[in-house]
Amino acid sequence: MSPPSVEPRLLRAFLAVADELHFTRAAARLYVAQQALSRDIRRLERELGVELFGRTTRQVTLTADGTRLLPYARRVVEAQDELLAAFARPAPEGTPLLVDVNSPGLVHERVLARARELAPETELMARYESGLTHAAAELLAGRIDVSFGRFAGLDPAVRERLDQQPMRYEPMAVVLPEEHPLAALDEVPLGRLAGERIYAGAGNPRTPEWTDLARQLFAGRGIEIAPPAPLAIGEEEFRRIMAKYRNPVLTGVDFPAMPGSVLRPLVDPVPLSPVSLVWRKGRKHPGIEALRAAAAVLAEENGWLKRPEGAWIPATDALIMMSLG
Repeated sequence: MSPPSVEPRLLRAFLAVADELHFTRAAARLYVAQQALSRDIRRLERELGVELFGRTTRQVTLTADGTRLLPYARRVVEAQDELLAAFARPAPEGTPLLVDVNSPGLVHERVLARARELAPETELMARYESGLTHAAAELLAGRIDVSFGRFAGLDPAVRERLDQQPMRYEPMAVVLPEEHPLAALDEVPLGRLAGERIYAGAGNPRTPEWTDLARQLFAGRGIEIAPPAPLAIGEEEFRRIMAKYRNPVLTGVDFPAMPGSVLRPLVDPVPLSPVSLVWRKGRKHPGIEALRAAAAVLAEENGWLKRPEGAWIPATDALIMMSLG
């Protein structure tokens, strides 16, 4: 009897369920339908001749065989990723590189502009995806090539399939209605936000990494995350939504000016939003190298990777930002 032949795709499905112990969340991680994920798990169990998960209406648990499979599955998946990266072919000459700069007016556009100067023969096309969680799905699907954002805020299984280069510790700020009592200050101490409800993208499926960062920052400070509000696109919509809901908005210091509001840096301590350049693992293109060089040059020129003394940043983010990418 010949040994079973196991596709790495099935092992990826197994690892997602093993990490989440929840089929719906695991399917979301892999960007597949839950039924398709369940079929893959059943197929893997048939091919190995074992039961990998105990399932009830309330919970999913690893069996002894499932626990035994874990280290083998991780090694196989890691080896496949390394193989694919080693033999990835560069893009055909002249292929445009699609670069998600998140939204207009951010420093990501400066990185794109500098990369165009460094590689004028390479076509770099801007896209506006608004949120790294959403952009990561587009990266993995091959619909965009590069994005920017908080890498630590992505699911670990998604991070495993992406590469990143730390680019910036962006100080965080708050956008206030012009008549807000704190708008008269040049800087807003975090302690002065106690009792406020701050909008931080709650309910926006494109930006949960930002909401998570806000939740960690607000914890223990008496600051609430404001409930979901309609996503405002453009200056006039932002003004209208700000006037209607009246909640301050958490953002970075480079957020473009909006009518009817003021932007104030946060201090005591200065909270940092970590930003990385992110692309699909194994993706090769001269434009990626130009973007990496541009990001490194601008970071050096502007001190983007120097952390202010006493600044706030989650421990996981700090570790990722200290990596070489």
